[in-house]
Amino acid sequence: MALDEFKAAVYEGRLTDAISNVQQRPLESFNSHTLSIAITGESGSGKSSLINAMRGLCAGDEGAAETGMLDTMREPMVYPDPILPGVTLWDLPGVGTFYFPLDTYCERLNLSQYEFFIIVGSQRFRSDHARLVREIQRMGKRFYFVRSKADVDLDASRRQRSSSYNQERILQQIREDCRRGVAAEGVGHPQVFVVSSREPNCYDFPLLRQTLQTELPSLKRHAFLLSLPAVASRIVNQKKADLKGEIWKTALFLCLLAAIPVPGIAFLCTFFGFRKHLFQHYSSFGVDDRSLSALAHQVGEPVRELTAVMTSLGTTPMMALKLLLDSVGAAMMVAEYSWKRLPVFGAMVSGGVALVTTYFMLRKCLASVADDTQRVLSKALEAERENTV
Repeated sequence: MALDEFKAAVYEGRLTDAISNVQQRPLESFNSHTLSIAITGESGSGKSSLINAMRGLCAGDEGAAETGMLDTMREPMVYPDPILPGVTLWDLPGVGTFYFPLDTYCERLNLSQYEFFIIVGSQRFRSDHARLVREIQRMGKRFYFVRSKADVDLDASRRQRSSSYNQERILQQIREDCRRGVAAEGVGHPQVFVVSSREPNCYDFPLLRQTLQTELPSLKRHAFLLSLPAVASRIVNQKKADLKGEIWKTALFLCLLAAIPVPGIAFLCTFFGFRKHLFQHYSSFGVDDRSLSALAHQVGEPVRELTAVMTSLGTTPMMALKLLLDSVGAAMMVAEYSWKRLPVFGAMVSGGVALVTTYFMLRKCLASVADDTQRVLSKALEAERENTV
């Protein structure tokens, strides 16, 4: 029902209401939504073992993810979380292998299809991890960083420095190293967990499960917000198609006006007709000045942040005049020349020029405003996601 209300508001040009509809939904209302979590990281870092531990399984159990020293995975494998409702865990092939080199990893696995990420690393924070962090941030998505195989590090440290061994100090050093690496990529308050899949009741593993369970409604809301630009795009395109059918009527009307035997009438009719419908399109789609101000206030952004993503001409008559002068000035000169020598033929030429020019200009105007609407709404939804992080 809420999604239907969002669609209706977008179609009717009530972008502020569309955003408000999402803002007013309580977190509990997102419990029924699904969340796809991608488990990624370098080969051999313990991604599959982590999934098994999160699902309460051991290697070899029925339904457990396959583990091993060699990463032979070619396709992502999906596993349902038996505890968290609507959550699926995707075991991705390791990054940086022969089959999935770092440079093509994100594109080949289409990381954009996943809504949340857990990056797994079994060593110090590396360039592979940094690349994944940057890509996830570019998509506007969130992640946890899990430092795996803590038991191996602790055993090694105990053997090397048995007299000065301090488990908590070592774990804290590992956490800080990972936090520094993630923070260096521009992430504020990075979520880092040091775990051992062999000991799911030790170290940060219980905290990982608790944090994921606590933040699940928020993560599902975030995922829902990420899905809305695609939903809005379909609605805006549908509206654009519906309005496109009305353009011929306007163009034909202006054609008849342009046929009046008064020099210059064709250009004036085209200009003022274009100007009028330019204003109407901006208002109809909800990206006129007043609507933009209300939308900016709704998401707590300056209006300039929304107008900055708009590439169409704007709503000022002078801009519309400049576009018409640039695009149809030459055609109008031909029409005016015909008026002086053959008035009847000149009227036909003027009307024809007005018809063709207005039709294509209005189509271009409609397409530009529709594209701007999608960009503005995407920017507003991005601001709303950032407000709730």
